[in-house]
Amino acid sequence: MGAPFKKFEAHASGGPRIREIPMRMVLPNLVTVLAICAGLSGIRFAFENRFEIAVVMVLLAAFLDGIDGRLARMLKATSKFGAQMDSLADIVNFGVAPALVLYAFLLDRAGSPGWIAALLFTIACGMRLARFNVLADDTDQPAWQTEYFVGVPAPAGAVLVMLPLYLYFLRLGLEPSRPAAFIATGFTVLVAFLLVSRLPVYSGKSVKVPGDRVLPVILGVVLYILLLMTYPWYTLTASVAGYLLFLPFSVRAYSKRAMREGEKVPPSDIG
Repeated sequence: MGAPFKKFEAHASGGPRIREIPMRMVLPNLVTVLAICAGLSGIRFAFENRFEIAVVMVLLAAFLDGIDGRLARMLKATSKFGAQMDSLADIVNFGVAPALVLYAFLLDRAGSPGWIAALLFTIACGMRLARFNVLADDTDQPAWQTEYFVGVPAPAGAVLVMLPLYLYFLRLGLEPSRPAAFIATGFTVLVAFLLVSRLPVYSGKSVKVPGDRVLPVILGVVLYILLLMTYPWYTLTASVAGYLLFLPFSVRAYSKRAMREGEKVPPSDIG
């Protein structure tokens, strides 16, 4: 009588054993997992009405999610598995977590419209990330167009949509009232449409700092970080305002560049 169950054979070679994977390959994925933990922890703190910690955790998740890819490239540890993990983490950290934190804080006071706005933002973030992944493989567009995003990037959208929380933390007398909830609902829908829009947003990927300006640039970055640590809500509010003011200039710069290149390229064709 034969064995009741056949021996399981792994597909192909079964993949590398754990001990065969270098630590430098594991580190970027570990950062991605920590980013997911931070984003989900932000949701938990929001449900416990600890909103300041919730916002900090969501911002920490966005920061960790932003450096894992760069860390992988720096360590030469990029992989298909890491890319898939990063995409899954993006929708949690940039879409689900900010929407639920904002809903628990204010949007729920608007009733069903508030929940619809939270859903729209999350769905828009997912669509934005999917479009980014598709356009990243497009090699037909002119090189200069790669300097622009199509629509507001997901990390920026996550920071933008939490503006009502920053304003409340400034202690300016603003309260999470029902009228404020409807205003926040409209703002959330606006950010959602910015995410899926065809707006050309300058990415700054090709910016090179002249050698004689490296020290002032480093000093400016350090100053911003210090302001963020000392006056977080003022700095974030000013950053959101500055970013929104920057968008029209980005569109204007794109139009001028298209004319200079002699191409009639609408924003819908940029990547």
